[in-house]
Amino acid sequence: MIYFDNVSKTYPDGTMALDGVTFAIKEGEFVSIVGHSGAGKTTLTKLLLGEEQATNGTVSIDSIDIKKIKKKDMPELRRRIGIIFQDFRLLPNKTAYENVAFAMEVAGKPDTDIASDVPHVLELVDLTKKMWNFPRQLSGGELQRVAIARAIINHPDVIVADEPTGNLDPVNTYEIIQILKKINDLGTTVILTTHNKGVVESLGKRVITMDHGRVTRDDPTGKYAL
Repeated sequence: MIYFDNVSKTYPDGTMALDGVTFAIKEGEFVSIVGHSGAGKTTLTKLLLGEEQATNGTVSIDSIDIKKIKKKDMPELRRRIGIIFQDFRLLPNKTAYENVAFAMEVAGKPDTDIASDVPHVLELVDLTKKMWNFPRQLSGGELQRVAIARAIINHPDVIVADEPTGNLDPVNTYEIIQILKKINDLGTTVILTTHNKGVVESLGKRVITMDHGRVTRDDPTGKYAL
């Protein structure tokens, strides 16, 4: 379980990004976090990944207080959380296969596991025929599918998708959301931050609405309401 307990975050310049945020996300949930730019969505994900520390309150995963994790142990936490970015962040000089394999190499996985797991995951995101293409040879939707494959290759407990469809057209957006739903159906917790009203309403899943650093709504099968 992921738990934000009365979490506030104030940056050094005085900006309060979060103000008394409390919510829990159960294992296996699919949760959309919505809000206008500056609502605090990105700060939430940074706190969960340990990239920032809460000014007040506690952020925990499976009862482990992220603030208390030692720096040397942080990579182990981050391997439990797969992150998908809006801008893909792929390595331009590596093929789709090599981008996904690199995530396993960094985690210290043996070559035999890489050789068996990477093609399987690329098949899951429908990229078998493009696995040897470089990023410059792929469409935006294909790039995001490589990013998803990279995020799930080490079997994380949680996927955080930070505006993953922000640069995509409606057709590719639909395909990416279907893949995220498939991943969730396999038991992985999915946290989606998005501005896309159509995506949120098509999911029919839990929606947490944020405004100026506060949670203003938390609907179990919510709509996009800002």
